[in-house]
Amino acid sequence: MLNISHNKLNRKVSLVQFQSGKRVFKNGYYKRFNQFLMAFAIIGLLILFLPWTQNITGRGQVTTLKPDQRPQTLQSQIPGRIEEWFIREGDFVKKGDTILRISEVKSDYFDDRLVERTNDQIKAKSSSATAYEEKVKALQRQITALQNERRLKLAQAKNKLIQSKLKVKSDSIDLEAATTNIDIAQRRYDRTTTLQAEGLKAVKDVEEKRLKLQETQAKLVSQQNKYLASKNGVINAEIELSRITTEFADKISKAQSEMFTAQSGQYSTQAEVTKLENSYANYKKRNDLLFITAPQDGYVNKAIKAGIGETFKEGEQLVGIMPANYELAVETFVEPIDLPLIHIGESVRVQFDGWPAIIFSGWPNVSYGTYGAKVVAIENFISDNGKYRVLLAPDEDDYEWPVAVRVGSGARTIALLDDVPIWFELWRQLNGFPPNYYQPQGTNKKVAEK
Repeated sequence: MLNISHNKLNRKVSLVQFQSGKRVFKNGYYKRFNQFLMAFAIIGLLILFLPWTQNITGRGQVTTLKPDQRPQTLQSQIPGRIEEWFIREGDFVKKGDTILRISEVKSDYFDDRLVERTNDQIKAKSSSATAYEEKVKALQRQITALQNERRLKLAQAKNKLIQSKLKVKSDSIDLEAATTNIDIAQRRYDRTTTLQAEGLKAVKDVEEKRLKLQETQAKLVSQQNKYLASKNGVINAEIELSRITTEFADKISKAQSEMFTAQSGQYSTQAEVTKLENSYANYKKRNDLLFITAPQDGYVNKAIKAGIGETFKEGEQLVGIMPANYELAVETFVEPIDLPLIHIGESVRVQFDGWPAIIFSGWPNVSYGTYGAKVVAIENFISDNGKYRVLLAPDEDDYEWPVAVRVGSGARTIALLDDVPIWFELWRQLNGFPPNYYQPQGTNKKVAEK
């Protein structure tokens, strides 16, 4: 019966006398409910004062600690054509094992004896360079011989010049003597003529003196001729000395020119030999590149280029490989506003996808299924997803990470910060404030020392 009338029936009639009224008004269930509410309020009030660990959550994936331990793809440095596979997907390969063989697709390298023919060219060019070298040595010997001959010829010409000059001096003295003799002969002739005119000398004596004068004049003329010839000999000796100098300068210059030409040919041939040796080394190395080998021990994940006869360009991915030995790590991403709260060496809890876990983010000690990690690297530049990348390594003081965890699986991370009351954390969350500025104790000491 609905109690919607202005006439209150319960005021006129006692409902307790009825059986249903006794069941309703005599039981005290509402008192217990009030007690429950009171106890719940007290417990809730006490819970507000319990400690709560502020944290930063993030999503990431399992990776490796070192770059050379991460999954990689193998590429070919040259374009080619797949000829033969030596592995299957999932096979274990050791470092240096051949994975596949390829062949050339460029016409410049089709010759199977390209390396051998290049080596023959190197030998031929080396012989040519040796011939040029021997020619240079021969010309050097020729130049040395010409220089020695020039030195001797010049010495001989200089001696002849000296002799000619000495002869000029000797002839000049003889000329002076002849001039003196003619003066004497002239005075004697004149004196004899005077005496003959006075009758003191005979005509015969005058004729003898005239003859003597004429002989002396003839000797003077002859001596003048010898003197001029000696002077001409000096000039000829000087001309010969100049001729020898010019002649041997021309011969030596010509030999030097031929030597420099031979040296130029030698250097040019040596340059060609060096170029051929470079090509030989490149061809030999290129032949080694026809076999794609494993760079380290690992497992073949996937053949990206499959089949026989498929062509590819240089740098294209051919096969993926996962290293056999690696150290697990987790890369996670945090918001830019939380980046100042992350420090190297801080503790982080990690939950791996596929592993059951009971997580109380504010109470890490009562959580189950999480594993310890330490921050080892913080990226200084923002990633493409608008967050900063943080690299985590296993915490050696905590439980070991599961052995079955594979690289690339997902992970959820919880970075532990400062301990605050629950009421403070609720108040912060309601107001949208960031966590308290947090620094590890060691960092605070270093800042204080500075």
